[in-house]
Amino acid sequence: MKIGVPKEIKASEYRVALTPAGVAAFRAEGHEVLIQAGAGVGSGFEDEAYEQEGALVIPEAAGVWEEADMIMKVKEPLSEEFGYFRKGLLLFTYLHLAAAPVLARALIEGEVTGVAYETIQLPGGALPLLTPMSEVAGRMAVQIGAQFLEAFYGGRGILLGGVPGVPPAEVIVLGGGIVGLNAARMALGIGASVVILERNPERMRYIDDIFGGTIRTLMSNSYNIANAVRKADLLIGAVLIPGARTPKLVTADMVKTMKKGAVIVDVAVDQGGTIETIDRVTTHKEPVYEKHGVLHYAVANMPGAVPRTSTFALTNVTLPYALELAAKGFRKAVTENGSLKKGVNTYAGRYTHREVAEALGGTFTRIEDLLDPALPDKE
Repeated sequence: MKIGVPKEIKASEYRVALTPAGVAAFRAEGHEVLIQAGAGVGSGFEDEAYEQEGALVIPEAAGVWEEADMIMKVKEPLSEEFGYFRKGLLLFTYLHLAAAPVLARALIEGEVTGVAYETIQLPGGALPLLTPMSEVAGRMAVQIGAQFLEAFYGGRGILLGGVPGVPPAEVIVLGGGIVGLNAARMALGIGASVVILERNPERMRYIDDIFGGTIRTLMSNSYNIANAVRKADLLIGAVLIPGARTPKLVTADMVKTMKKGAVIVDVAVDQGGTIETIDRVTTHKEPVYEKHGVLHYAVANMPGAVPRTSTFALTNVTLPYALELAAKGFRKAVTENGSLKKGVNTYAGRYTHREVAEALGGTFTRIEDLLDPALPDKE
């Protein structure tokens, strides 16, 4: 199979979908790898490093998209890339289609096979390809919040951990999943007062056990959320429902009760966001806006700001699945690997992930009903 890795074009996105070590792994199994020139520079990988492992460096994106059987990316394709879509193209990347109807429609119309990192799911419910970026984003949320709480940026002018004789900041985390746990760990580590709101009692018991009671937990309901939001110096949105749009748990009226100069970091913005006043996606260059006296941070590709760490972490988990797709072909791979099958969002012009279809008002079709063993894969 020919594997193509174009350069990311999303604003301030410096990650790359494949490291030179990943190229070596593909080449060892006899596959071709096409890398767009400069694709890895933002993560510290020069073109020569890829060439040394056997990749063919292509000057322009068009050459990569047109020649490859499978495209590996980090972030979802932008409108400038829709023209490369074609029937049967295998696209392996983060898609977040529930919050991207225009992209979803382009994939359907182009009959692109879209396999989304974020919906590949293990039998126990874990999201192995989302986990490392969730870890990065959760940890970043605290350091970003700490920065924008500084008066220079319009924040309240407080230190998260406080100092002797001065109380620490109140950090409220909505969601006790991977993002929430990593955010809480970072905030606690620098001395903040931390509360996690979570709706799963077993998860709250787990959080209480691992943190020894140093982090408070509250049942996530509208009453508790409203009270917690009012007290927050830093509010972190860390809610995820695989494949679906994030529910709006924090209303505009709740935000209006927050302290002037408080900061909101909504990590869930790429799935639509969990804060009602997050009404736009921001960029690393212009990351925040003020509303109701509160600073809102709504960058959808947070880990892109730490590309070296993020690229290694991402490739560690995506490569085994990509190798399986390349070795077996799409149909056999998703038939034999139930976790990989859950990652298929679009196929043959249909929505094949139930939550994605429901979020977009489309018709859901089981992937099993579309797979035709009489049609061979293009290897």
